[in-house]
Amino acid sequence: MNTHRILITLGCALTAALATAWTAAPPTQPAPPAATTVRTHGGLVRGAAHDGYRTFEGIPYAAPPVGRLRWAPPRRAAPWPGVRDATRPASACPQPAGEVPGGSTDEDCLHLNVTTPDGAGPARPRPVIVWLHGGGFTTGAGNSYDARRMATRGDVVVVTVNYRLGALGFLAHHGLPGSGTFGLADQQAALRWVRAEIGAFGGDAHNVTLAGESAGGYSVCAQLAAPGAAGLFDRAIIESGPCTGRPDRPFAPSSVPLSTARATGADLAAKVGCGSAHDVTACLRRVPVSRLLAAQNTDQQPAYATPLLPRDPAAAIAAGRFHHVPVLIGNNHDEGNGWAAGIVQAGNPVTPDTWPGVAAAFFPVPGQAKAIVREYPVHRTDGGPVFGAVIGDADFACPTARTGSLLATQVPVWQYEFADEHAPPLIPGTPPFPLGAPHASELPYLFDLGGRPRDLTPAQHRLADTMVDYWTRFARTADPNGPSLPRWSRQAVLSLAPDHIVPTRTAQRRHHCAFWNAVG
Repeated sequence: MNTHRILITLGCALTAALATAWTAAPPTQPAPPAATTVRTHGGLVRGAAHDGYRTFEGIPYAAPPVGRLRWAPPRRAAPWPGVRDATRPASACPQPAGEVPGGSTDEDCLHLNVTTPDGAGPARPRPVIVWLHGGGFTTGAGNSYDARRMATRGDVVVVTVNYRLGALGFLAHHGLPGSGTFGLADQQAALRWVRAEIGAFGGDAHNVTLAGESAGGYSVCAQLAAPGAAGLFDRAIIESGPCTGRPDRPFAPSSVPLSTARATGADLAAKVGCGSAHDVTACLRRVPVSRLLAAQNTDQQPAYATPLLPRDPAAAIAAGRFHHVPVLIGNNHDEGNGWAAGIVQAGNPVTPDTWPGVAAAFFPVPGQAKAIVREYPVHRTDGGPVFGAVIGDADFACPTARTGSLLATQVPVWQYEFADEHAPPLIPGTPPFPLGAPHASELPYLFDLGGRPRDLTPAQHRLADTMVDYWTRFARTADPNGPSLPRWSRQAVLSLAPDHIVPTRTAQRRHHCAFWNAVG
């Protein structure tokens, strides 16, 4: 295994470690809450009433993608008789162990969860936020994101979604309709369900914000560029998933050409013994899920040059060919530190002597490594943070800035940078250097990950409240500003830190974006 592949593998392993930070611990169950029942077109669902809000979990938005529906576009879910129990989440989509304890092999996973404020509701329906989870397109589940604070403080309805992952979500093969985009098609099916059903839960079907983080954020980019998503959402929130990511950089989500996805699919088919079958697809549909998971590529990405995603989202956005909706977009100040820390802890120190080799492995294009080493010199003790800065700047901060600039030529855009240098750690143990505000560290300020609130200082609680206010105000009015909030200008990036929410125009300089734009 070459050094570049080692770095990719370690990065993927760190993603799995990050995911365990919001694994729900077995809760101590209080007395069962009072149930509440809502009628959908599929039938009645009985949710759970809590203190100030209600939840409806495990609602099917599409038919189980099993048997001949494995690797088929999502179909309408069959109606059910009686009252469906929606008091607990359904299975996560198939994935290795990580965020989901023990992983999952249950393909009957196309479900969503609704959190809605309690009471009869306002005179008008509430705005709706549809949340797409991250996890590198290989892990994650909608029910990991407890949206009670966002729903109650922001007076919005929040929908979290499961979608097909890994090879089951993004396999590409000749003659297979939907190749490389089944997971994205699932997301569109969930959005169609929201348009049709969310009114029964107090939501406004005509005011839907599509939001996500990391792979979920990049999914929002893909839906902005996908013709089939036209009219399915009215605003977009993109967290740490810039639309202009590149597949040759292993830490940020991106998309790949259909030809690349088909080569990956052919490799999978060969690994599981279907490569020479008369009907490869039929053979693959008989392979047990566990075997597919063991054989799939750990670096899974959606495919473009497909009917669902005709163009690379980066190219579509650069050309102005995307759905023109207001966008809130941002990144974290120290996105790459978590990956760099994991690589260092795995026995790969970054020192003045090793730095040129690490840079060459991470950026194998001839000549780039030397330029990176000159731009980011490593001294005796700062190798890990310097490597983290390279990952964060190249893969997240500068692509996010470029994405924001491209979008802003066509639609209103608000840009942020989450900058709490003492954000609660998401990884157990002591890192080899302070992580600052790494990838995913903004999530506990918006959600109770795994149903457990993080320990925040009073100043961090105030920041969390302000971020929820911004996000939900944007969902309500297409503008995050409100009478009691620090002013957020579209002309500057808003730096979000405890008791220090200020506009900045120096973010691109701090992240060496002129350098990254020059080296491509």
